[in-house]
Amino acid sequence: MSVSERLQNATEERRARTELQSGENFPVASRLLPARHRAHLLNVYGYARLVDDIGDEAPPGERAGLLDLVERDLDRVYAGERPELPVLRDLAGTIVARRVPAEPFRRLVQANRRDQEVTRYATFDDLLGYCALSADPVGHIVLHVFGAATPDRLRLSDKVCSALQIIEHCQDVGEDHRNGRVYLPADDLRRFGCTEDDLTALATPTRLRGVVALQARRARRMLTEGAALTGGLQGFARIAVAGYVAGGLAALDALERAAYDVLPGPPRPRKVRLLAEWSRTMGRRRAV
Repeated sequence: MSVSERLQNATEERRARTELQSGENFPVASRLLPARHRAHLLNVYGYARLVDDIGDEAPPGERAGLLDLVERDLDRVYAGERPELPVLRDLAGTIVARRVPAEPFRRLVQANRRDQEVTRYATFDDLLGYCALSADPVGHIVLHVFGAATPDRLRLSDKVCSALQIIEHCQDVGEDHRNGRVYLPADDLRRFGCTEDDLTALATPTRLRGVVALQARRARRMLTEGAALTGGLQGFARIAVAGYVAGGLAALDALERAAYDVLPGPPRPRKVRLLAEWSRTMGRRRAV
């Protein structure tokens, strides 16, 4: 079976799973948005999930070729041609209807190419550079979907999205290490006296909990600063972005409640806490 055929078969299954999987990424907004917005966001989610799955699950020798295929399909979309992959055909409708530029989609592919070469990050600033490829583009796309992309909003969105990515890295320390990657900054691990052997323990050692707590505090500061974005949005855009911010704050609360013991599995946020954070975020005053 060719690389192209393998990816086309896989994307059919992903399309069927997208509705279910989206629940974890749209914990509040998915139930409140009208069908037209929900469909566009699901198309974006399907694309991001496809690119991530290639980088994480495809046979290592095929990943570069599969990412090439995705990029060729992106070229077809922006040239007004029919893409090969079902996920890209769905996404094409969103791109055309909402006039979403190509650059954020390409950055998501670039992030997954980096994942094939870079498995450790020396400093927190280095990690933020990765987030600029792997997370921030999603916020740009969402703002374009709602017709709300301005320079000030994109800047705040970057804080929100980078924070959400860092929170996910905190939750998935064990899984990431099993996949050969460590996103916790190496200088922080050294400062707390951690070695990579600590990442294989059944329960999270105290020194490693300190590293995770440090990243969580950084993420909270970024998320709190970026949450001002919701005050400058209206209507369904505000509902959607408030949902993302609330999800991040609730996840941080769950990490703290679990005393940052993340190796047994990611601590799950409580629904009541999620709804409370969403309500509070929705109440922010206009800022941008």
